[in-house]
Amino acid sequence: MVSSINVNGLRAAARKDNGFSEWLDATAADVVCLQEVRATLDQLPVEVRNPDGWFATHAPAAVKGRAGVAVYSRVEPESVRIGFGAPEFEDSGRYVEIALPDVVVGSVYVPSGDVGTERQLEKERFMDAFLPYLAELREKAAAAGSEVLVAGDWNIAHQQSDLKNWKGNQKASGFLPGERAWLSRIFDEVGYVDVVRALHPAGPGPYTWWSYRGQAFDNDSGWRIDLQITTPGLAARATSAVVERAASYGERWSDHAPVTVAFAG
Repeated sequence: MVSSINVNGLRAAARKDNGFSEWLDATAADVVCLQEVRATLDQLPVEVRNPDGWFATHAPAAVKGRAGVAVYSRVEPESVRIGFGAPEFEDSGRYVEIALPDVVVGSVYVPSGDVGTERQLEKERFMDAFLPYLAELREKAAAAGSEVLVAGDWNIAHQQSDLKNWKGNQKASGFLPGERAWLSRIFDEVGYVDVVRALHPAGPGPYTWWSYRGQAFDNDSGWRIDLQITTPGLAARATSAVVERAASYGERWSDHAPVTVAFAG
């Protein structure tokens, strides 16, 4: 079982009542991928940095207070990789990967972007560099007889069924035609599978992010931007996919919700 969650600041999420720490203690997941940790290791309490029963692999950003990804696994990784070979993003806290028996697991935090700004150009550079890496990763895993799972906050809604207000967001970062086409290439050309959509083909949603502003959460006006993509062999073993949406606005410990996928075998 694999869970992925953008924690929107791990220190804050862990301090909240019934927050991240309580969620981690209760989860049945074997692997947990985190994004937007926004903390260096020395800033994290030891019980969050290295929780009992977990092997924690952190990739903080060189710029303090930004990005940051991590993977917690119940089995010790055979190897660890931070970054994906693109010099601009090696220490940006955007990607970390661990090798476990028969599966490589990556946690990714794609830049959010903002149309007409440098942030959008950064996002596009990230996408241009990450796509060939995903293809390379799949080829290497196949040669080794292994599967691949890359989970995280992709900051792109792929189809109209992946966000509530798709009509009003057609010119917004996260739903631009080029971004959506990029995800399509990952699925159609490189051959990965969007596991949650494969198990829930109809939509709408299930949404994974809701703005803190207005009544977005209460009205379920969300976006499905937190994805788990896998190689086809692993996707075929997926038995359930659940977005662990909080019961109420006040019980949220992030503006995202954990996405949890169970696999047979």
